[in-house]
Amino acid sequence: MKEATLNGNEAPPTVAEPTAPPAAPDTKVKRAGTDWWAEVKGILWLILIVLGFHSFVAKPFYIPSESMLPGLQVGDRLVVSKFAYGWSFVSPTIPNPVAIFKGAVLRQPVDSWSVSLPEWRGRLLGSLPTRGDVVIVTPPGTRTDYIKRVIGLPGDRLQVKDGLVILNGQPVRRGPIHDTLIPVDTNSPCSPSDYPGARETLPGGRIVCRLPTITETLPNGRRYDTIELGWSPGDNYGPITIPANRVFLMGDNRDRSADSRYALSELGLGGPVPYENIGGRAEFVTFSLDGDATLNPLTWWGSLRSGRAGTSLHPAIAE
Repeated sequence: MKEATLNGNEAPPTVAEPTAPPAAPDTKVKRAGTDWWAEVKGILWLILIVLGFHSFVAKPFYIPSESMLPGLQVGDRLVVSKFAYGWSFVSPTIPNPVAIFKGAVLRQPVDSWSVSLPEWRGRLLGSLPTRGDVVIVTPPGTRTDYIKRVIGLPGDRLQVKDGLVILNGQPVRRGPIHDTLIPVDTNSPCSPSDYPGARETLPGGRIVCRLPTITETLPNGRRYDTIELGWSPGDNYGPITIPANRVFLMGDNRDRSADSRYALSELGLGGPVPYENIGGRAEFVTFSLDGDATLNPLTWWGSLRSGRAGTSLHPAIAE
């Protein structure tokens, strides 16, 4: 039945009131800015982690001199373990921004790019090196790192006579003299003043430095090669008794090494070194550069010396 109005006319169809559309969500997105404080904190944490690793676990080391020939050459990069003998005042690596700026930017000579802590006696979880270890050492009163070999331990009676090391009355065993051929390059120039007559051109044109070499074997059986160039001021030393908590260090390039046989005024180590001044043990060569690399990355690969990477610095044990 159709609905009717009061006057009998049909009512117009009912029209629904239009409903308002739902409110659109606020789609405005705030643009995220750089959280600079978070970035700075991340960088600071990274720096602390790296410095902590260098101070307490291991750090790289660069060979700056020929005092450890033939085993180590200028341009070798090493890994030095910091925990091998415990930790002392020379262990932490704390960068010195002023020294870094002078050395890296102004190209001025600096003793060290790190800050030295006050000296104190003893080591945390300390132990003595093993005879024959290759170690990093900071001479007393300086901030310069040397690399040498441990020859004498506390209580040893040590003497060097005509170039022969005598420990507790027994000469260190030496093998026959033989030659070591070291390729000549920018980092190993085989200077005529240091090695007169040693430069030699092999068939094929390769230039080498022919150095007379003697293998030494310590009382504990550890052996390594040394360079024998003839007489030098360090060929006679002692005898001395090494005091407690000190070690006697020598370079393998015996006639071109400022070590425990020489006074601090002669850039040596001033006798047996307090074991607190040992910064770590050299473990192995990571890579080696011949000195021809420039800022151009294309020169880096060609400057690598072949056969050096992975070379262990732990002396062999005589059979």
